[in-house]
Amino acid sequence: MADGTLLTHLVLTAIGDDRPGLVEELATAISAHGGNWLEASMAQLAGKFAGIVNVAVPTDKVEALKTALAQLKGLKVSAETASAEKSAPHLQTIGRHLTLTLVGHDRIGIVREVAQVLARHAVNVEELATYTSSAPMSAEVLFHAEAELCAAPDFDARALKLELEKLSDDLMVDIALGETL
Repeated sequence: MADGTLLTHLVLTAIGDDRPGLVEELATAISAHGGNWLEASMAQLAGKFAGIVNVAVPTDKVEALKTALAQLKGLKVSAETASAEKSAPHLQTIGRHLTLTLVGHDRIGIVREVAQVLARHAVNVEELATYTSSAPMSAEVLFHAEAELCAAPDFDARALKLELEKLSDDLMVDIALGETL
C-alpha cells in the first residue's frame, strides 16, 4: 500500500455447499479486515462451491481475518501465506507461454498422463479447466481440457510436441499445443 502498511499475501481456498451469497460473504470478510482481493478462480462443481483467492491484507490483521473466515457458515476456508514477489504480475511474463487443448473419449488417467509429459519437460500448469460432454452423434462421453502453461525460455518445444503427439495416438485424443506471446 502507498501508506507504508506492511502487507501479507494470502492464498485462500474455500469450499462449501453452493448457495447464493457465498462470494459476497467471503468478500465482506476480506474487505472488513482491510484486505485487497487481487485475483481469484471460482467454480460450482457437483453442487459444491470451490474457490481460490489471492488477497493482500495488512500484516497486523492477518490473524483476525483468519478467525473471521473460520466463522463463515457453510464455507470451509483455509489460508496459506504466499510470497508477494511470486504473486507479482510482472513475473508472469518470464518464460514461454503455451496453450494446450485436448478432446477425446473420456477415460481414467488422461489428466495424469498429460501431466506426466508436461512435468518431464519442466512445463508448469498455470491454469487448467476440464469438463465432459456428450458426443454429438454417439452420445459417448467426451473429455475436454484447456490449459495455460509456462516453460523456461530455452525449453525444447519440438520435443514436447513430439511426445504429446505420441501420447495423443496412444490415448486416442486430439491434443493441440500452441504458443502465446
